[in-house]
Amino acid sequence: MKRFFIAALTILATTGAFAQQIVADKVVAVVGNSAILYSEVVDFSKQVLQQRRERGYTSDRSAMSEALENLMLQKMLYNQALIDSVEINLDGVAENVDRQVDAMIADAGSIAELEAREGKPVFEIKSDLRTNAEEAQYAQMMRMTIMRKVTITPGEVEKYYNSLRTDMLPIVPEQYVYAQITKLPSSTTLAKQRTRERLLEMRERIVGGARFDMLARMYSQDPGSALQGGEMDFMAAESFEKPFGDALTKLQPGQVSGVVETVYGFHIIQLMEKKGNLYKSRHILLRPTFTDAELAEDITMLDSLATEIKEGRITFEAAAVKHSDDKYSKQNGGLVTNHEMLEMYGANDTSYSRTAFYKEELGRDYPYMRSLKPGELSTPFQSADMRGNTLTKLIKLIEIIPAHTAGLANDYLQIEEIALQDKQQREFDKWLNKKIATMYVKIDGSMDTSEFENKAWIK
Repeated sequence: MKRFFIAALTILATTGAFAQQIVADKVVAVVGNSAILYSEVVDFSKQVLQQRRERGYTSDRSAMSEALENLMLQKMLYNQALIDSVEINLDGVAENVDRQVDAMIADAGSIAELEAREGKPVFEIKSDLRTNAEEAQYAQMMRMTIMRKVTITPGEVEKYYNSLRTDMLPIVPEQYVYAQITKLPSSTTLAKQRTRERLLEMRERIVGGARFDMLARMYSQDPGSALQGGEMDFMAAESFEKPFGDALTKLQPGQVSGVVETVYGFHIIQLMEKKGNLYKSRHILLRPTFTDAELAEDITMLDSLATEIKEGRITFEAAAVKHSDDKYSKQNGGLVTNHEMLEMYGANDTSYSRTAFYKEELGRDYPYMRSLKPGELSTPFQSADMRGNTLTKLIKLIEIIPAHTAGLANDYLQIEEIALQDKQQREFDKWLNKKIATMYVKIDGSMDTSEFENKAWIK
């Protein structure tokens, strides 16, 4: 947990508010080709203290010592990232900095007041923030590159588990196993047609001169891009759902596609720029919407089905096979797994398959099952799938697994994850010590290094 806290602070060093430098500056450390100023350590130490307060984390360690060591780690990773030609999304960094500066201007009241507060022109504030943000992103990506190479075997997981004292074993929170019958609205075809027509109207407005980004901000239902006018970073066409990617490759810069349907809903897409096989685009996403009367039809249908199940005229499992629209669970008698999530993130390893879920993972379904006892049915309710599509559900609670100390037999995946993180950290520490030994490191004698966790920094 302590190492995680340090890693989080490494990133926070460049993403927090840009503090005024009110101390006399001097170089207090050099790592590779990068210098660290005293003012940077002071600013970062304030963030260390703030994070401790927010997390309820106390430490006898000096915040200045922690800040200096973490800044040195960031410089080390940054220098190695440049040597190894690690790539980051520079456009994404620039966009984040622009949003950060906009927020700073809003907080200050005006550009002039921000410049007065920071003691420098806004272009210099933005330039400094971008330099720092890029460095942090390079460092983070370098760290991930190192750790992704580390794998773990079942034998290593078992050895790790057996090495832990009983009081060190993780506690697995309460979990729920449940089955479901889901129904997509019977009026889905009509709702889809209404959605297509709305997007066609927007397309006509854009072709007629309306601004794509303004319409995206007003109407798009993609929370990840709507506030940015529908804009997305440079990505390969293969990174998108196939219909979206196929439509994108047929566009010329500035052109707007026809209506494109994906599992997320319906889109119109505008290609902004192309670099090789990378596309910068923006889109407007709309999902089919339904009237209260249309949604009530499925509530009524599932309510009747629940009565049949309770009266013993049909089992829940048979009803799921016959009536459910969820392809992931219907053939298992409605038993819910994480297969949809695995498919969504391209994880094809069946060893990660599970049927037990923490309440935080149940989202809007949890309130309808928290009062159920195993074997009981919920009332029918409106919900949504992982992609945001509207549907109606009937749930049967199968089992509540109480919170318990993790064991290999029932909680292997959780233990494997912890064991892998431990191995990744150990391998990273080995890598880091080798790099420190070969890279130029110089610390000013005025800085206290007695509380450094990694003594290899002190040469």
